[in-house]
Amino acid sequence: MDWLYLTLVSAFCIATADALTRKYLQGYRARELTIVRFGMPGLLLLPLLLLQPWPQLAPGFWIWVAALVPIEVLAMLLYSKAIRDTSLSLTLPYLAFTPVFNTVTAYVLLGETVSTSGFGGIVLVVAGAWLLNLEHARNHKRFNVFAPFHAIVSERGSRLMLIVAALYSLTSVLGKGALAYTTSLFFGTMYYVLIGFVVISVFSIGAGTPVNVLWRRPLAHLMIGVFMSVMVITHFYAIAHVEVAYMVAVKRTSLLFGIVYSVLLFHERARPEYFFAGSLMVGGVFLIAA
Repeated sequence: MDWLYLTLVSAFCIATADALTRKYLQGYRARELTIVRFGMPGLLLLPLLLLQPWPQLAPGFWIWVAALVPIEVLAMLLYSKAIRDTSLSLTLPYLAFTPVFNTVTAYVLLGETVSTSGFGGIVLVVAGAWLLNLEHARNHKRFNVFAPFHAIVSERGSRLMLIVAALYSLTSVLGKGALAYTTSLFFGTMYYVLIGFVVISVFSIGAGTPVNVLWRRPLAHLMIGVFMSVMVITHFYAIAHVEVAYMVAVKRTSLLFGIVYSVLLFHERARPEYFFAGSLMVGGVFLIAA
């Protein structure tokens, strides 16, 4: 069960990186946030990549990677905007929709179908999303059961995170194709180093964002880079010892860590339905992955 503990560490690390981003990087543009969140772990993981033996990589591997990189960067841009501008408790839980969208992307690209338990999981995720926005239904003179869903569309951060969840449903399927060519640890470190290099190059040169943003708040950026790096390492060590679906399901406990951070660090009201809704969504992910 070592994979379980490693996955929980990975979930904690990504939630902590998100909380640090929201606390210390307010005022950053989305491109700057993306440089920090990809560039710092890329620099920190570079020595680990260089110390590994490099396998022979077939051309097909690079085709998968070429498809992955732009989607991953776009997802991080939107992700950064969402957690910067909106409460973590109203953004991170929508990542639970990734396996919901996976039922479509996996069917289209891999021919996988949804089981009965998977359908039950989808219902739980949707119910959790409804409960997160229940207050909007209460604000109507007459109770409107559809008001919480309208709130998801009207709340910019929630809307952005839904798009991110859809993009991650693509990267997870594409990543499975790339992993067929190499080891999980090599792919994880190489992938983050490559994305870090691409983001720094494109945004600091092509988009005119100064690369020295990396050193603007060195301690905060280093902390984010460390937690992102540990997240990557534990993620790929765990995924090497268990089926991907189980690992991803456990990693979605990051949603609950994010809600806790929103209360402890940002003094947001500890609404009981937020925790219950987050638990429903995590439970739904487990059923989808079962």
